[in-house]
Amino acid sequence: MFNFDEPPRVFGVPPGADFPKVLVNGICHRMADRPPEDMARVEVIVNTTRMARRVSKLFDDGPAMLLPRIRLLGDFSRDAAADLPPAVSPLRQRFELIQLITRLLEQQPDLAARASIYDLADSLAGLFDEMAGEGVDVDAIQSLDVSDQSGHWARAQHFFAIARHFLDDVEAAPGQEARQRLTIERLAKKWADVPPQHPVILAGSTGSRGTMMLLMQAVAKLPQGAIVLPGFDTDMPANVWQKMSDALEAEDHPQFRFRKLMDALSITPPQITPWHPCSAPNPSRNQLVSLAMRPAPVTDQWLTEGPKLGDLQTATREITLIEATTQREEALAIAARMRKSAEDGQICALISPDRMLTRQVSAALDRWRIVPDDSAGQPLQLSPPGRFLRHVSTLFQRELTSEALLTLLKHPLTHSDKDRGKHLLWTRELELWIRRQALTYPDPETLRTCALSRDSVDKNWIEWVISTFCAKELPGTLNLSERLAAHITLSEEIAAGQTDGSGGLWLEGAGRKAAQVIEDLRTHAHVAGPITAADYSDLFGAVLAREEVRDRDEGHPHILIWGTLEARVQGADLVILGGLNEGSWPEAPSPDPWLNRKMRHDAGLLLPERRIGLSAHDFQQAVCAPEVWITRAIRSDEAETVPSRWVNRLLNLLGGLPDQNGPEALADMRNRGRVWIKHIHTLETFAETPPAPRPSPTPPPAARPRRLSVTEIKRLIRDPYAVYAKHVLRLRPLDPLMRSPDALLRGIIVHEILEQLIKESVAENQLVTRARLMAISETVLAQNVPWPTARALWKARLDRIADHIVTEEAKRRQRATPIEFEVGARADLDDLDFTLTGTADRLDRTPEGDLILYDYKTGAPPSADEQTYFDKQLLLEAAMAERGAFKDIDPAVVADAIYIGLGPKPKDQPAPLGETPTETVWEEFTRLIGAYLTDGKGFTARRAMRSDMDESDYDQLARFGEWDATDDPEPEALT
Repeated sequence: MFNFDEPPRVFGVPPGADFPKVLVNGICHRMADRPPEDMARVEVIVNTTRMARRVSKLFDDGPAMLLPRIRLLGDFSRDAAADLPPAVSPLRQRFELIQLITRLLEQQPDLAARASIYDLADSLAGLFDEMAGEGVDVDAIQSLDVSDQSGHWARAQHFFAIARHFLDDVEAAPGQEARQRLTIERLAKKWADVPPQHPVILAGSTGSRGTMMLLMQAVAKLPQGAIVLPGFDTDMPANVWQKMSDALEAEDHPQFRFRKLMDALSITPPQITPWHPCSAPNPSRNQLVSLAMRPAPVTDQWLTEGPKLGDLQTATREITLIEATTQREEALAIAARMRKSAEDGQICALISPDRMLTRQVSAALDRWRIVPDDSAGQPLQLSPPGRFLRHVSTLFQRELTSEALLTLLKHPLTHSDKDRGKHLLWTRELELWIRRQALTYPDPETLRTCALSRDSVDKNWIEWVISTFCAKELPGTLNLSERLAAHITLSEEIAAGQTDGSGGLWLEGAGRKAAQVIEDLRTHAHVAGPITAADYSDLFGAVLAREEVRDRDEGHPHILIWGTLEARVQGADLVILGGLNEGSWPEAPSPDPWLNRKMRHDAGLLLPERRIGLSAHDFQQAVCAPEVWITRAIRSDEAETVPSRWVNRLLNLLGGLPDQNGPEALADMRNRGRVWIKHIHTLETFAETPPAPRPSPTPPPAARPRRLSVTEIKRLIRDPYAVYAKHVLRLRPLDPLMRSPDALLRGIIVHEILEQLIKESVAENQLVTRARLMAISETVLAQNVPWPTARALWKARLDRIADHIVTEEAKRRQRATPIEFEVGARADLDDLDFTLTGTADRLDRTPEGDLILYDYKTGAPPSADEQTYFDKQLLLEAAMAERGAFKDIDPAVVADAIYIGLGPKPKDQPAPLGETPTETVWEEFTRLIGAYLTDGKGFTARRAMRSDMDESDYDQLARFGEWDATDDPEPEALT
């Protein structure tokens, strides 16, 4: 295959070329005059499964022939070192690190916070893997010159001592990185002694890791070995290559890894020849990008080489620049362009490291029923089995809440074996009951009460819910294996429902992947030791977060989403580079808690800029594709964004070359992007419809409300539409799932406390005392308020007004004696076929036989004017009392009706009975009801709200906002 050139052989493929296609064409060209069986001896090593599939497909699409052996690097290394022990599971390594770090912190608690154990284990595991992969031993770390470092280094040394457990005896129990390096070292030694005589081609790697660089050197020196580099820049002059030898200055350049390989093989750039005669899709663009990406020390070459680029409109003719206002707008523009590619049969690939952006694009494509082929897939923790298992893990941490119960009951994997429809029906009924009862912590007794009170809920199903979900807490510390067993057993019980088995939990791709993770956890759980329920839940979530699940047969064959790795070794007709902002592409280097930049360099580890350099190479390779979109969002959720450094370089270079039509080329790029942004605005713009009128429905007489309470009369006056929605349409707001310490609950609690206090004092014929008030408060709060903070706050409020309550109650006792509490009343208006109901918080009788009505208010009581015109509750109750409407209480004169204000500034507010006698009140009330029931008055929305800021439960139904209080209502007769 290689007859005339001596090793080392290194070949390049220019940026933008379809690397797998050029690779296959080059192999076929070199083997064209060889016997067919020689092709079968060719060994091609690639680094991704996706590239292996693409190369195989390209061979399959060609003429019939014997095919070369296409091998993944992982398979290749496993075969080459079959005598080595298998790699230790990364999960096992982390469990061992957790134990070692835990013991270290028990001995020296000041080294780090205990809550950071899992993060420290992950960080150390990553560092140890890197040390193994780069061939750096612990002694090299411990011998670093740290004379100018802080005390942090001394603390870090304690953790580095743990490394010997993992790195000193790698041949006995190697990690994955250590085993791969051992494999390559043995293979290189074997090849040096007995080199294979068949062609060995390593294609698509950039040599970014030490292990891969070692293999590339070994392959390049074989008699029939060759390295094929993706995206090799042939436009960069020799003097620039010479200035890239120092990693501290040049590692963030896209071509730095190739310079490092050349140094290792003792070759120069001219010795890297084209793998196969081919031209880049746009050679002038390759020159432009090469110049734009020059290292910082030589960017002055823009001035000398820029004028030699020629007409830049040729280089940028197929580049579109999208500068969207928001990331959502960016995602919509990308999705619209991908949709057009699907329609035209064009292969379109979105390349972005920003997973939030790619998910938004996938969501936007769903409107056209397009599912992209996403190479990254979906994080396992976000898949249905992942979410389900994480929800179940939290059941062991704390007392069961209604929210946790219903979250799991409504999950699509719950009760997924059979009778799923009935299960959902019963869950709906249970949820409505829980909301109505304001049940925060369901227990067996209350759940059985639900089954007894609602015939539509199956009793056997309720017993299954009780036995499955209740009393599952496992407090304290247990071994991880015990917690895992309990967790998986419960998960399968919930998924199976009222049958045996595991339902649909382990089915489909995500379920099978979850089962693999569980098996890995089960295998190594004995290493982790004791763990609390909360720590287990965090650990389990972290393990799931490291895994991805992907259905490769689901996505559209021409609509692709790639990570940046695929950009090096794949080809597409249209490449969209998304999320090109600093911090996204390139990603900001992760902070290293152990070694600073200089220490990593001195130890022989990779610098933080390595990832930036790889991203730069990915960008250079992708931006030279036949047709390119460059997209970014000008603003994020928080602030204005900063363009990616490479976009900045490209735009600045174009803007600084007016003689080469650079500004015009840049304007054309932006104009092409604005066209698509305009399309998005059109897509998102709906046809204008006239705003909704202010509703004032008039239902037929038979449908109008015939029964209201005194508290609803205020609503009938201020917001009649709310009465219509509640009593005619029979719509009610859904009760909150979790009861909260709101004003409504506080009012109920205060009512109960005062009722118990007054009843007890009347029964014992004693005045109320502060001590007794606080004692009753303590009991009632403990029974009804499960939130310690709210309990303490409300108790403090009662304590502040306790003296006022005691003093004012003594005055009330001198005037009258309490006779009834929470007594109901009913008054029938026979002429109107209407019933008014009400409940008085308290009724007192004076020595003269008159009545005094009281109503407790934890907020500010209504003023006299508000009661005169709007809030008629006490006035109506007084009128009802004088008409004998209260149960078991004879008609009597109402001497007074008073709101007892119990807010931060407590005060009593009497009803204006003197200015508005009960006869007048009743006459006005009768007229009001007649207007709605017989005269056909419309139920106008927000007729007389106290403030425009006041909210109604039915504002959305009335479409408030499309009209305001200044609009005239439009009555509508309903039939």
